[in-house]
Amino acid sequence: MAYDLRKWRMAICLLGTATIATAVAAKEFGAWSAPVNAETLAGSSSELNTVSNDGCPILSPYDDSLYIASNRPGGLGGLDIWVAKRSGNGWGTPVNLGAPVNSAADDFCPSPARGNRLFFISKRTETNGDIYVGKHGPKGWEIAQLGPNLNSSAQEWSPSYFETDSGNQVLYFSSTRNGNQDIFYSVNWGPAQLAAGGVNSSADDARPNVRHDGLEIVWDSTRFGTLGATDIFTSTRSSTDDPWGPAVHLDAPINSAAGESRASLSWDGTRLMFGSTRPGVEGSVDVFTATRTKVTGPSK
Repeated sequence: MAYDLRKWRMAICLLGTATIATAVAAKEFGAWSAPVNAETLAGSSSELNTVSNDGCPILSPYDDSLYIASNRPGGLGGLDIWVAKRSGNGWGTPVNLGAPVNSAADDFCPSPARGNRLFFISKRTETNGDIYVGKHGPKGWEIAQLGPNLNSSAQEWSPSYFETDSGNQVLYFSSTRNGNQDIFYSVNWGPAQLAAGGVNSSADDARPNVRHDGLEIVWDSTRFGTLGATDIFTSTRSSTDDPWGPAVHLDAPINSAAGESRASLSWDGTRLMFGSTRPGVEGSVDVFTATRTKVTGPSK
């Protein structure tokens, strides 16, 4: 059954961004460390980043395996999804997930989730890309294309799944269905809604990733205040029922004069993964990472 999506945009462009995180984040975590190329970490494979495009990094909630999208040789065509197991302080050589997750078209924005699930974007049936979900079982991967409540004829990017304390299933993603890239969400697979608060602006706000408790989000944006190209922003809230707080620009050296994109948070919130085109990368995009200390707050 098809639903009409709510077609409205933020009436006010959030030109200013907050300079510090909200009280929730400030109490729970310390500051981010200077980012490093993930390949330089002890134990990382020399093939973690390549002369190809290596981006969309995100960690498994189970074992911190690293999922990426790459067009390196050995794939099924275009961008494919690859996974590298944790190795020492870094990650080993990425392995192609193969069919049916990957196809001859572009498959990217992997988002592993509890329940042995993997949300991702594929262009196999729609040239702008739609959201798919895969589940891994005894017979391997089974995948399905999500329905019209979430997918549209526009671009959909970067699905990010979490569950609320009350048991609601929430999927965030970005889409160009209103023109620019905007951040949307769906509750229990219902009609997509434009995310309220500081996460959307008149610029492109894309590729969201929400911490597993639903209280912190990171995304990349071209809004006012970037250091160059796309930069990473973050926002917090005190409850999953609240709108997002003001957008917080992550200062240098997390962001740079180059492009930073598709940031993601580890399950415990202490590690940030992102792609960057900054000087020194092997290809057009490499995987970078930064860490922070958990100060207070329970783990789930």
